Amino acid sequence: MAVRWHVKRNVSEPILTPSARISAAIEILDDILARRRPAADALKDWGLAHRFAGSGDRAAIASLVYDGLRRRASAAFVMGAETGRAVTIGMLRLQRGLAEPTISSLFDGARFAPEPLTEDERARLKEGGLGEAPPEVAGDAPAFVLPSLRAAFGDALMEELKALGRRAPLDIRVNALKQTREAATAALADLGAEATPLSPLGLRVPMGEDGRGPALHVDPLFLEGGFEIQDEGSQLASLLAGVKAGETVVDLCAGGGGKALALASLTGNGARLIATDADPRRLAPIHERLRRSGAEVEVRTPRTGKARADVLVDLDGTVDRVLVDAPCTGTGTWRRNPDAKWRLRPGSLANRIAEQAEVLDRAARLVRPGGTIVYVTCSVLPEENDAAVDGVLARSGGAVASVATDLSSVPGLSEKVRRTGRGVQMSPALTGTDGFYVATMTRIS
Repeated sequence: MAVRWHVKRNVSEPILTPSARISAAIEILDDILARRRPAADALKDWGLAHRFAGSGDRAAIASLVYDGLRRRASAAFVMGAETGRAVTIGMLRLQRGLAEPTISSLFDGARFAPEPLTEDERARLKEGGLGEAPPEVAGDAPAFVLPSLRAAFGDALMEELKALGRRAPLDIRVNALKQTREAATAALADLGAEATPLSPLGLRVPMGEDGRGPALHVDPLFLEGGFEIQDEGSQLASLLAGVKAGETVVDLCAGGGGKALALASLTGNGARLIATDADPRRLAPIHERLRRSGAEVEVRTPRTGKARADVLVDLDGTVDRVLVDAPCTGTGTWRRNPDAKWRLRPGSLANRIAEQAEVLDRAARLVRPGGTIVYVTCSVLPEENDAAVDGVLARSGGAVASVATDLSSVPGLSEKVRRTGRGVQMSPALTGTDGFYVATMTRIS
């Protein structure tokens, strides 16, 4: 049942009690479960309907909702029901480590608080566990991708699934076009920023116990272009692309431009960088990001509709390096996008595989003989990774060959990544990053 809210205040400071925040999270989770909608949309609608809630309240509620989605299957298993209430109660125990008495104090039935725990709920909190749960439940993953995940991780399956269920860290990439990492560390000392373990460009900003971090998008250093918010795994993928000054490089699936900006920073604007994307809407944020960062990138935006034309045809066979940051299921980003795994369907995987084949074939036409294709996904599914590389190699008729990805640019990385048949796989359990895959190919003729 939806909670009736009567408070009428328009402030930015938190005004809701912890129990009231839990009631809101239950209401939003019920909406997500019933309508299978993205969490961001449900949270936005709740916020618009409850404008009295402060920004701190909304952030705390979002944290509860996302934690609930991280443990959706396991929490429902422990509590014996898949409702917003059951998932929230189970999450508070499994994800946040709260004991039954503490949870009971939050579910006291007071004004705006959830109804008191039932005897069955108390018993499940005290005695329930995941010992008999199947791996897709214990690991909080859709059952239909378990065979693929087992093929990717082998005996490390449960370790990796548990790592994918934890919160992601908050990482930023220092913009070397404007300053050094040391200077950025000093400028962000009040936030406690520290160097990332692997990326020489990264800083990690501590988050609170509830998973909330500082509002980096309004930090003066960010507004001046001093850094971008970017997972360490994405930074490493940019480094492994191996771009050199003097090269002509196409970022074929540039989206908002995160990796294009990283490549400009890495080369000191010394490479000719061309960014494009099949969906022009994805390119919209890149222009402001370029202005802020000082990165020099040529953006080619395709037209839509009947007038659509190939904006890269003049570059066919001449490009030194093509970065294919391919559209994928995003299974490697489940730490930060936990609702995405529950909306994943077999049909969406098939669609992504078809799109990957299309962009890889386009990359093969762009690159010159002796040039390089770097294929990147944020997926941990072999169908989107090694199998996609095998596909373009077969379709090229020998014109494209697989080569080992050079890891020497990132000291210590070779001991951490999982090597696959065609590339390397990063993962939360091994590298502490999102699940990025990188493979390198060269055009023979």
